[in-house]
Amino acid sequence: MQKFPMTAPGLLRLEEELRTLKSQERPAIIRAIAEARAHGDLSENAEYHAARERQSFIEGRIAELEEITSGAEVIDPTTLSGSHVKFGAHVRLVDEETDKEASYQIVGVHEADVKAARLSISSPLAKALIGKKVGDAVSVPAPGGDRSYEILEIRFG
Repeated sequence: MQKFPMTAPGLLRLEEELRTLKSQERPAIIRAIAEARAHGDLSENAEYHAARERQSFIEGRIAELEEITSGAEVIDPTTLSGSHVKFGAHVRLVDEETDKEASYQIVGVHEADVKAARLSISSPLAKALIGKKVGDAVSVPAPGGDRSYEILEIRFG
């Protein structure tokens, strides 16, 4: 079985989504399918086909979340330390071209959320940052050309 590195809050978010899908979404879609079936001819019943499609999505997501959560390897960033960027690190960067600062936490693939400043360990920026220390500059390929960032701070926890 494949192991997925993950933070404890990331695992909790996935487990909560799984609970919601099983306890609320799944029963609701079963009721919707039963109601649509009651309307008669299924071949031309758009409600029925939409409900079946939604059911397929929900069941697929449940299976995916069960696989991810069973293979999660929780890593607690508060127990980590060091001067180099690694999984779980909070990294503060400055864009060398625009002088705009940004902060990210390096997290597992399944808990990444750029809007929440959680950067997937497999993203180009995270890959460039891994192993670097404060003061190092990294170059990351971007659609408009390479972007350069300087690491201002690394912290854990």
